[in-house]
Amino acid sequence: MLDKLSTQQRLIIATVISVLFFIAYDALFAPKQPLDINKTLEQNQSAPTTTTTNSTTQAPKQTSKNIATIEGINYTATIDELGRISSFTLKDSKFKNENGEQISLLKPTSPLPLEIRFSDRAINEEAFKVAYKASSDKIDVGTTPATLSLTQDLSSVSVVKNITFHADGSYDIDVKVSSNYEYFITAGFRPVVAVDGYTVHGVLLRKEDDSLEIIEDGDAKGNEVFRSVDLLANSDRYYTTLFYDSKRSMEVFIQKDTDENTLSFVRNIGNFSAKGYIGPKDYKILKSINPSLVDAIEYGWFTFIAKPAFLLLDWLYSFIGNWGFAIVALTIIIRIVLFPLTYKGMVSMNKLKDLAPKMKEIQTKYKGDPQKINAHVMELYKKHGANPMGGCLPILIQIPIFFAIYRVLLNAIELKGAEWILWINDLAELDPYFILPILMGITMYIQQHITPTNFTDPMQAKIMKFLPLIFTFFFITFPAGLTLYWFINNLCSIAQQMVVNRIFERHKSQEIAEKHHGN
Repeated sequence: MLDKLSTQQRLIIATVISVLFFIAYDALFAPKQPLDINKTLEQNQSAPTTTTTNSTTQAPKQTSKNIATIEGINYTATIDELGRISSFTLKDSKFKNENGEQISLLKPTSPLPLEIRFSDRAINEEAFKVAYKASSDKIDVGTTPATLSLTQDLSSVSVVKNITFHADGSYDIDVKVSSNYEYFITAGFRPVVAVDGYTVHGVLLRKEDDSLEIIEDGDAKGNEVFRSVDLLANSDRYYTTLFYDSKRSMEVFIQKDTDENTLSFVRNIGNFSAKGYIGPKDYKILKSINPSLVDAIEYGWFTFIAKPAFLLLDWLYSFIGNWGFAIVALTIIIRIVLFPLTYKGMVSMNKLKDLAPKMKEIQTKYKGDPQKINAHVMELYKKHGANPMGGCLPILIQIPIFFAIYRVLLNAIELKGAEWILWINDLAELDPYFILPILMGITMYIQQHITPTNFTDPMQAKIMKFLPLIFTFFFITFPAGLTLYWFINNLCSIAQQMVVNRIFERHKSQEIAEKHHGN
């Protein structure tokens, strides 16, 4: 059957299959289950193996009691007796889990932010037994930063961590050691709020040439080393724990645990200083801390399209004041910009539809002779000024834009807790009543019904008719913001297709009238 398809039909089918595969993979096959924290805690015991000592240090097998609390306007954090940030809870009402509890970005799993592991086994074992002493058991971080000093006295080395906390979730870390032992310090494991199949989970690094290296969970070899790094971000869909250093002095070692999760450590000898952040990957917050931190928000292959798209969405929100209507406005703007390209594709599809009966005649007449079929079909195209690629190229060109918007609406923490008309209380979650997915499916069916096609095989036509139902099924579990985009996009397509159909019919009537008049 495939050998009977035109180039246009093959491209359309390939495009549909590509989109369906992309959506199906995300919805059905990618991991979505939360981490087994207890299992990870037991298994994640290894620190980096260094080239200088060729040894592996050990992490503790149990959590430690807390010795200090940091109260910020937007968060509460705790420090445990091993000098680590042991918990970090966001206070904003929109940061709640499915049980209505405020989200805690850190779980009792190793490694935790600011954990230090020494290469020397004896010192490391002692370091995980001797408790730190804190300069205060509680500090308040309002509009003014506050500093907490942590001290650990070991038999052969003393460690002092001075941590200055800021209201926005960022902090300055300054480590002083009395002897030049080799050690590794971490910004922490990526937040484990949720593991979904939609977005990147793992480690992002910005290297000396400003390129980004992304090592997703499951991809780490366990022995990678990156030097002159200035940004090290451990991220899930919405949140991150990171280090950044404008001096590019970080030497990052990548490890993995037995669950194939990616771990990151910064190697150091002597004193260490850097800046860190724990919290949501909110564009405005990251930019206010340091403009270069927005690189921690990563959109995949089409980041170069996605970033401008998000900036436009954010700009629209600043005027409209509602993220849902900002998505509507963004969709309309994109459709307007692409209309010239879309128009050409729609006109081409109409021409090909008119030629479908003649193409069928050619296929019937020269059945069993593909060369003659192709030759006569191409002659037919040339005679009537039809371009078999004209209807497909506009579709193919728009695919990167769709994927970019797809990533923007999946990654934007700004949509979390954002309401839209009546029943939508959170654009980052699925539609609770499935109204948008159903409307999306209905509009897709209408769009398909009014869009000219030149399928000559009845079976192909039947398969295409099932696509609205299939897409509706996939979109049921997608965030409402993404489904809203697709629904509005369908409405725009319907309006544009109706206009093009009328224009084409008018031209066709004129041509018939002129031909009749000439005869």
